[in-house]
Amino acid sequence: MSDVIAVTSSSLGGKRIATTVGLVRGNTVRARHVGKDIMAGLRSIVGGEIHEYGKLLAESREQALDRMCDEARSKGANAVVDVRFATSVVMGGAAEILAYGTAVVVEDELL
Repeated sequence: MSDVIAVTSSSLGGKRIATTVGLVRGNTVRARHVGKDIMAGLRSIVGGEIHEYGKLLAESREQALDRMCDEARSKGANAVVDVRFATSVVMGGAAEILAYGTAVVVEDELL
């Protein structure tokens, strides 16, 4: 598990942002798999969730998120705020998943 906290909000409860490090990102480019395409094609005929693509996208998001957190850690940050995801088509059958946010150093709030 990562020691870098990643959140979609601009703050963390019980923490204060001591330093803003800057923009960090992580990405991965994934291509479809012929075997999975055949199963997905069959599922699209009868309807329902296409598990093969759902799993591929979930793995891609996790890898992009891990890479973003690795970059934040390498810059001395212990958290990333305002995390967002973006997707773009690179070529037929391949897409990029990008995770990005603002790397920060957070400290416990003093009560």
